[in-house]
Amino acid sequence: MDDKPRDPMTADPAHLRPDPAVRRPRRFWQLLGPGLITGASDDDPSGIATYSQVGAQFGYGLAWSLPFSYPLLAAVQEISARIGRVTGKGIAGNIRQFYPASILRLIVGLLLVANIINIGADLAAMADAVKLLIGGPALVYVVAFAVTCVWLEVFLSYARYVAILKWTTLSLLAYVATVLAVHVPWGQVAFHTLVPTITWEQAYIVGFVAILGTSISPYMFFWQSSEEAEDERVDPEAKPLIESADGAEDELRRIRIDTYVGMGYSHLIAFFILVTTASTLHVHGITDIATSAEAAEALRPIAGPFASAVFALGIVGTGMLAIPVLAGSAAYAVGEARQWPTGLGYKPREAKAFYGTIAVATLLGIGINLLPIDPMKGLFWAAVINGVVSVPLMAVMMVMSARPAVMGRFTLPRHLRIMGWLATAVMAVAVLAMFWTLIF
Repeated sequence: MDDKPRDPMTADPAHLRPDPAVRRPRRFWQLLGPGLITGASDDDPSGIATYSQVGAQFGYGLAWSLPFSYPLLAAVQEISARIGRVTGKGIAGNIRQFYPASILRLIVGLLLVANIINIGADLAAMADAVKLLIGGPALVYVVAFAVTCVWLEVFLSYARYVAILKWTTLSLLAYVATVLAVHVPWGQVAFHTLVPTITWEQAYIVGFVAILGTSISPYMFFWQSSEEAEDERVDPEAKPLIESADGAEDELRRIRIDTYVGMGYSHLIAFFILVTTASTLHVHGITDIATSAEAAEALRPIAGPFASAVFALGIVGTGMLAIPVLAGSAAYAVGEARQWPTGLGYKPREAKAFYGTIAVATLLGIGINLLPIDPMKGLFWAAVINGVVSVPLMAVMMVMSARPAVMGRFTLPRHLRIMGWLATAVMAVAVLAMFWTLIF
């Protein structure tokens, strides 16, 4: 089989290109891709539930944690993207080549479990949001959303599907509309955002760990790295940078812009969600929110039906983005580990096992909703697994990206090495804190 999938993205004919003055905004949009999609998928329904709970429970007290975690997340994601673009393989493919098979099996196995639980919880949250808006049976919505996500991911061409995912990121603007519909004391918000007010209480530490764990997740590393490699594979003129350094400076600049814009967008929306729930639920004494749909419902009597409906619609939009990323990152990891033809640029008949993994992961997510298990409790354990996996995975990524045998002359610059190891250390401390809260 050809190394490159047979469905490459094609450029517009020269005679159809608009003049440069008109093209500037579009050119910037075209710079955005894996980083924007990865960042936006971080604000999935389960993430919305986390930010809503933190805002309801602590008001603006943890607002500072978002600007604190942003540069750490952006650095780790840029490192992930560089690995994919430089080597032409995702993280799993590089681990398979350079590290023992036991490490690969453990990381991929835990990633699968965590992603499937996450898919189940996100499907449940989307279904509950639709039920809140129009009523009806939640299980029917769970199945409908799952089938739609799988169909789009399997049967649409790569170029068209990526375009849909990029436009779906605009659904997050629902939370900008929501925060504009409620009264917000911006002076207090600014103070708590810029000045950390740390409380050494168990619940506060758990809230901080939840924000960090929601922001920095292994599935995001796998997805962005694999998508960078995929973008190279579907372009007939591109090669991994380790093989051809032509245009390397522009490519690394694009990755940097894409990643920092994507993660910044993600954190800005998370900030709006936290501020919305802090300004409404917390000040009215509602401090316990179990799900994102419950947050939307609780907003109705306080902020009005418009804010509640927009909040709920945002849950559906972000779920439609996050579920394909969760299922896709699992399929990339398994496919690269098993050396299957792997990538959304392949047609279904060319990569049956890869697309089969996407379908099975989503199907198992439906199954979680049929079991007598609280999806949100399952999500808590998925967060525990993500925390356990993220620290050794980040350490492996840092060592791997510093090896000339892996990255050639594109090993990490000093500032990325510093930020990457700092992020790894912070995550390690957060995981230890999480286990401390479970034990004591």
